[in-house]
Amino acid sequence: AEDTYGISSGSGSSREDVLLSGIPSAGVPIEDNVDLELTAADPDETQGTSLTQATTLFLQQNSSNTVNNSNNSSSVSNSFSPFAASTMAPNPELTYLDRVVMEIIETERMYVRDLRSIVEDYLAHIIDTGDLPIKPEQVCALFGNIEDIYEFNSELLQSLDMCDNDPVAIARCFVIKREYFDIYTQYCTNYPNSVAALTDCMRNKTLAKFFRERQAALKRSLPLGSYLLKPVQRILKYHLLLQEIAKHFDPEEEGYEVVEEAIYTMTGVAWYINDMKRKHEHAVRLQVSCDTTKGMQ
Repeated sequence: AEDTYGISSGSGSSREDVLLSGIPSAGVPIEDNVDLELTAADPDETQGTSLTQATTLFLQQNSSNTVNNSNNSSSVSNSFSPFAASTMAPNPELTYLDRVVMEIIETERMYVRDLRSIVEDYLAHIIDTGDLPIKPEQVCALFGNIEDIYEFNSELLQSLDMCDNDPVAIARCFVIKREYFDIYTQYCTNYPNSVAALTDCMRNKTLAKFFRERQAALKRSLPLGSYLLKPVQRILKYHLLLQEIAKHFDPEEEGYEVVEEAIYTMTGVAWYINDMKRKHEHAVRLQVSCDTTKGMQ
């Protein structure tokens, strides 16, 4: 059911609200794909909604343009992160393409920092605190394979840092590492279980107090639920960021085909994850239906 994929239990407001669904198939030519641009759904409007509902809102806000190589960037400049907003200030030494590349690298750096916080400040701390009323299976459901994602994206960041701000080299990183993004399928499929586990934890007074005090001790403005949503958001943002490179990259210039391949690759990753989410959602509905039928017999 849609509620199975609800964003709740402190999912909080977050900068990169790109949600599951509406991602064009990797089998569709790039020029026919819908360009969702870089505008995120308003977090205040998506609070407490299901992924499907939030996605509908997101698509309504973002489905007006198609992928092309236009130099029209007015609708994009206001949607970059705070870091990139500073780079958007007039600077004759920086092209718009330079700023897009900087945005990819620096938002990846912030993302890896957030992943490290989940693993070290929350997961490790829960394991080290032996007297918490939380079961091992709850911990597994809550964090999924976040450690694998942290390890992989740390390596991806290192590769991006070695690109010397070259957009073709940046794009090539995603092409080379394409198969490793499969770990996100497991995380995104488990995400509803994570939300459910966190909801159960927050119903326990001791655990709710633990998470509140942990957030306060870390001086975090967002609760754990917001951080656990970030991998879902990030994996569905890469193809949008790469599309921005293509928009401001001369198609006649050497390396353009690498940028196109990167877009194709990451669009395919997003589509596959979305497809797996739909199949999992359908399986859950069938299971609930079967259980209901058996209960009536």
